[in-house]
Amino acid sequence: MKGRSTTAAQKRFHDLLAQEIGCVACAKLGIFTNYVSIHHIDGRTKPLAHFKVLPLCGPHHQDAGIPGVVAVHPWKTRFETAYGRQADLLAESVQILIDRGFQLPSEALEAAGLEVA
Repeated sequence: MKGRSTTAAQKRFHDLLAQEIGCVACAKLGIFTNYVSIHHIDGRTKPLAHFKVLPLCGPHHQDAGIPGVVAVHPWKTRFETAYGRQADLLAESVQILIDRGFQLPSEALEAAGLEVA
């Protein structure tokens, strides 16, 4: 797949999102689903691309035709209407990790639009 290779720090961030947050769309519905894939919000080649990510379960990532489940692909606008803007979901997820006491790379904070301390 086209894009930059992920670093060890980026992979750790992805794993932390999956383990602690689970699918961000399912979480909005009060469900914890940690069997997720990493969705890149703004492509895979731009700076911070591998920190601008969301953990999504299969049906919320790619349309599976399940009634009531809105997938980001191909329904980005409907997804954001149902669950929130992707940038906001990332910021919320990173804030949850911070509140739980995890030390995150400064790039993760920057990608989420949070202050780098």
